[in-house]
Amino acid sequence: MSFIPVLTFAFEIRAELEPSLHIGHGDGEATEFTPITGGTVDGPLLRGRVLPGGGDWSSMRGRVCQLDARYLIEAEGGAVIDIVNRGYYHEGSDSPDQYDDGLQVSHAGIYYRTSPVFRTDAPAHRWLAESVFVGLARSDDEQSVSIRMYVVR
Repeated sequence: MSFIPVLTFAFEIRAELEPSLHIGHGDGEATEFTPITGGTVDGPLLRGRVLPGGGDWSSMRGRVCQLDARYLIEAEGGAVIDIVNRGYYHEGSDSPDQYDDGLQVSHAGIYYRTSPVFRTDAPAHRWLAESVFVGLARSDDEQSVSIRMYVVR
């Protein structure tokens, strides 16, 4: 018997961003920090807002950008959820256009994927800290990024 995991859309995070800050170079790598100033969380399994104060540290090595974001979400009802969201961005891959219920969630030739981990002790949201997620990210413009979160079932 074989088992193939199923991805179920949980919610989308739309993070608002400030311009990136250059941190430095070293051995073929460039490091930047992008402040996260707020945003929204909307979907069938979670609604809320992105709290200001987090950020994304990115390291560019060649054509691959390694991402390491950390920020807080406040769910409807007031529970605070910590998210550490790591991933990769690079152009020129063989990734296809991808759609979810008619919405284009990724573009051909761009690999922009994340692997978020959540922490909270709020009983209603404990499932976040007990599940594996995959994020499909896309840049909306220079001031925001959207990440569609799928729970692995």
